[in-house]
Amino acid sequence: MGLRVGLVEQRDFAWGTSSRSSKLVHGGLRYLKEGRFGLTRTSVSERERLLEEGAGLIDPLGFLLATYQGDSPGRRMYGAGLTVYDLLALQWSHRYYSAVDFQRLAPFLSPDGLQGGFRYGDAQTDDARLVLRVLSEAAGDGALILNYARVTELLTDARGRVTGARVRDTAGEAGKQHDLAATVVVNATGAWADALRSQVGGAARIRPLRGSHLLFPAWRLPVEQALSFLHPLDRRPVFIFPWEGITLVGTTDVDHAETLEGEPRISPDEVSYLMAAVASQFPGIDLALEDVVSTFSGIRPVIGSGKSDPSKESRDHVVWEEHGLLTVTGGKLTTFRRIALDALRTAQKQLPHMGELDSSAPVFNPPCRNLLRIAMPEADRRRLIGRYGGNAAPLLEAAGAGETEHVGQTATLWAEVRWAARAEGVIHLDDLLLRRTRLGLLLPDGAGDHLDRVGSICRAELGWGNARWQQEALAYEMLHRECYGVPAGADAAGWHALLDEARTTSMNRILRRKRRRRRWVKGGIASGAVSGAGLLIGLGRWAWTKRAKPRRSP
Repeated sequence: MGLRVGLVEQRDFAWGTSSRSSKLVHGGLRYLKEGRFGLTRTSVSERERLLEEGAGLIDPLGFLLATYQGDSPGRRMYGAGLTVYDLLALQWSHRYYSAVDFQRLAPFLSPDGLQGGFRYGDAQTDDARLVLRVLSEAAGDGALILNYARVTELLTDARGRVTGARVRDTAGEAGKQHDLAATVVVNATGAWADALRSQVGGAARIRPLRGSHLLFPAWRLPVEQALSFLHPLDRRPVFIFPWEGITLVGTTDVDHAETLEGEPRISPDEVSYLMAAVASQFPGIDLALEDVVSTFSGIRPVIGSGKSDPSKESRDHVVWEEHGLLTVTGGKLTTFRRIALDALRTAQKQLPHMGELDSSAPVFNPPCRNLLRIAMPEADRRRLIGRYGGNAAPLLEAAGAGETEHVGQTATLWAEVRWAARAEGVIHLDDLLLRRTRLGLLLPDGAGDHLDRVGSICRAELGWGNARWQQEALAYEMLHRECYGVPAGADAAGWHALLDEARTTSMNRILRRKRRRRRWVKGGIASGAVSGAGLLIGLGRWAWTKRAKPRRSP
């Protein structure tokens, strides 16, 4: 748009919610149930756009949706919802399978009460790499981008309107402060948005919700595609899917009552909740806490409306203008482009020379064609082009001897570690292992077995001496143990108790549905004995059910 743009982050790039999402680029099937057709339509449209433009970064993911006896919603409701879901994307990706065929798609799935299930299409990404590609291309267009630069105070004019921000350098030893002036100040801090809004008198609006996840080795929890099902305890959607060579289980949705200053972490109750979900669906696998490779938690920036159930809060985004401060928050990872466009439309009022917005402009720059001529496995080539765009070729040119090999059993190349340290603003070791790469999540003990080789790269590229490396390694190991491992207090008794409670709840739910059916039948017979109206109503209901039944895909 020809604007001069600066971005400052209080921690590292994507340190907050943007590296801790559930990694899904999806339309949000469950939002249809809540009547949020607009949000679903926008999300599905953006998903298709990202799949087309960001191959290797945003990739298709097949979803299996199991239906069990007593489930509500059941097969008919799911079928209708998936039909609408596909029509919004102008495609037909879903299909229903019988219980026998469904178990062929998910061999370890519990057969008890299984009626069948659907398969449909969505997508997944590496959320931190998505952020970094956007930032890299913005910097290439002239944007000023700084991590570890914390806004301590908003600057205002005599009328009280925001005209800039005072920023403290938290990476430098001196902690120097700088005043930055701007025609428009955009508060895009997500769950932290209220902290800046309070400086211009804005009332608190954000309800921070924590979503936590467990990661298992793929061989220990083998799934070829995503599996979505209702948690046996509270009927919330839970998913298990393959990601970056491991298996991810998520997510919870609880109020985050702790301070936002520290790293969020999974609680023992959340561990029990997710382990109970896995055990209910895969009873024969017998997973234990020792099988967990890592955990992670993120804070969703949800606009609070006072609902007792956190999952009922809206996931729509909002744009507020308060005394010159433009706040944009809420929303979904999938719709980040639409959120940006809405923020720019609001900013246009203060930027009369900005010109017209082009809502059809591509999200990413064109892919790196030079990489296509380099001999390497196609999976590695596709991955590098998607994650690094125009930097993919320079990344390989910077690789040292043996650095086109993978790190352990992951898809990450050693060359990516070197490039991140050299060119991607790494300040601390956790920046490198948790966000530039995901080795700290994907490998046991936070990639502890590979730290010596990582250290040699950091010394060479970042100029760290032995003392600095030892300091960084110790801080990283402590952080990983406290915030990315299994918390103290988590034990098998917790989720076994939840499973027992869930079985009782499920049985009561089935019995209630059976009693409702019997009352309906008796009522129909009684009314039919008095007149033919009951029969006509029954026939009408039957005909409408048949009419509304969705067609199966060929």
